[in-house]
Amino acid sequence: MASNKAGFSVRGLREWLESPVADGATAGRTRLNTLRGAAARITTPLLPDDYLHLVNPLWSARELRGRIVEVRKETADSATLVIKPGWGFDFKFEPGQYIGIGLLVDGRWHWRSYSLTCPPDWSHPEHRGKRLISIAVKAMPEGFLSSHMVSGVQAGTVVRLAAPQGGFVLPEPPPSKVLFLTAGSGITPVMAMLRTMDRRGVVPDVTHLHSARTADDVMFAADLRELHDKHPSFTADLHFTGEHGKFALADLDERVPDWRERETWACGPAAMLDEIEKHWAAAGIADKVHVERFEIERSASGEGGTVTFAKAGRVVEVDGATTLLQAGEGVGVQMPFGCRMGICQTCVVTVTDGHVRDLRNGTEHRAGDKVQTCISAAAGDCTLDV
Repeated sequence: MASNKAGFSVRGLREWLESPVADGATAGRTRLNTLRGAAARITTPLLPDDYLHLVNPLWSARELRGRIVEVRKETADSATLVIKPGWGFDFKFEPGQYIGIGLLVDGRWHWRSYSLTCPPDWSHPEHRGKRLISIAVKAMPEGFLSSHMVSGVQAGTVVRLAAPQGGFVLPEPPPSKVLFLTAGSGITPVMAMLRTMDRRGVVPDVTHLHSARTADDVMFAADLRELHDKHPSFTADLHFTGEHGKFALADLDERVPDWRERETWACGPAAMLDEIEKHWAAAGIADKVHVERFEIERSASGEGGTVTFAKAGRVVEVDGATTLLQAGEGVGVQMPFGCRMGICQTCVVTVTDGHVRDLRNGTEHRAGDKVQTCISAAAGDCTLDV
């Protein structure tokens, strides 16, 4: 029985201490919850997480963070970023998946998605054996953030991270015969697959046909040479478009005579992937090709208008090319997001008033419809339930 003197009870004190973390309470964690709750009460209005952030920015239970520990040039316009993730990152991702990365530039957080280029549970002796991840970024002429990440970001920069996701993955064990078809930065998810097979010591019959403008434009050229020399079962076949023009799928019979027998993963420009899908379908083996699209082609635009974020109480005027996701983040609304490419469905919210247009195909949505904010724009004034 709880004691009670002058309105004081042990149970009441305990509930008061634990209340700041009540939502996170789990069975068997009562003592920890009490300690965390007490710390929260003592440090109010700041939470323990705020103090942990002051000690180490990666010690956050509220969001995934990471610190860039190395920026390594791959080509003149691309670089590998090696990142030390903080608390909560899942290192058991599948080779070929991507992550979201947020970078603070000029006082605003900018988010993009990039394929992981490292194997799961990867560490490097140069970084004291700590578990790391890596992505590779190619600077695009119209890409403000990609150019900044290749040429402007410094080691030591703290970034925000989103959990690994995506279905363009290498199965375990891999198929006995594999074909990789990549172009430009489309090589990035495939590098994670190749490095994983190499690390596990299981490299089946793999042919990798990669297109780049010149030899100097080949990302991971040294890695491909090393894998080619190390594993007799791996063939790296480079095609230089500056000298030979775009690779023609009709030449597959000569370059890879048994391509119909191979499980194929393809990543590169949208036009290339469209051709590959049609070619495999015509051969009656559409189920043997796996495609990763970095960008969803946008064939329409909205009219723009006033976007109201009902729950956040924010309003912003936007043009017809600004996505609802960008509009919300631009005025500080905590928008749900994932791939930022119209694939994963993480960013779906409900339209409560007005009209919204899908930038991929021009489809118009109205009140009551759920829309993907990363590929939708205002078609006049609209209100979102977020």
